[in-house]
Amino acid sequence: MNVLVWGENRHEQVEPHVREIYPDGMHETIAAGIRENLEATVTTTTLDEPEHGLTEEVLADTDVLVWWGHAAHGEVEDKVVDRVYQHVLAGMGLIVLHSGHWSKIFGKLMGTTCTLRWRSERDRELVWTVAPTHPIAQGVPHPIVIEQQEMYGEYFDIPVPDELVFVSSFSGGEVFRSGCTFRRGHGKIFYFSPGDQDYPVYHHKDVRKVIANGVAWARSDRPERAVPTLLRYETGDFFNGHGYTGPIEEPADA
Repeated sequence: MNVLVWGENRHEQVEPHVREIYPDGMHETIAAGIRENLEATVTTTTLDEPEHGLTEEVLADTDVLVWWGHAAHGEVEDKVVDRVYQHVLAGMGLIVLHSGHWSKIFGKLMGTTCTLRWRSERDRELVWTVAPTHPIAQGVPHPIVIEQQEMYGEYFDIPVPDELVFVSSFSGGEVFRSGCTFRRGHGKIFYFSPGDQDYPVYHHKDVRKVIANGVAWARSDRPERAVPTLLRYETGDFFNGHGYTGPIEEPADA
């Protein structure tokens, strides 16, 4: 399995307290957690790389993309977002972490504002498993206790998840759908909220386990990557469709 961890890598460069928590960058800490829990080839790339490190060649070789962004969502080029979007529809798995709920790619896939309630005051977060038989929930305690974390709360403007795996509660009494799965085209998506840059959440062994479980779940078992296409079938032939690239267009001389 080839896993690519994409990190914005801005807070680590300009905020000393973040650099102290994540001296190698948040993306490298996230990648290390996946490696320790999963047999996979895990690489990293960042926003400032050419094409944000997300070239066609790189994405074609990526089974699951893990995304962390926060302060520079607007700097991600639309053409790169469109490229990632097409690969997700074709079967590439996508893990979206914490403030990635406001990334261009997550918003494009969800079709909503993806806004939520928040407060950054060193809240305690309890991550409760509400789907104990789900593969992403295997091997993690109930609840996961995160002593210091940013509060995310409802209302969270996302489509109804295909599966709700985790719900979080906070010291202020708020609750949040913190672990949600979605399917778009042939791709599987897992959103997992714990992981603000101001706290050492990605060093937490149970958070690392959940992310690795999400990666394993999101990997496609399809033999080839392909965007779903419109196919026409002859009566009596259930297997050999005739493809179209999109809506039927009128002839130019019509």
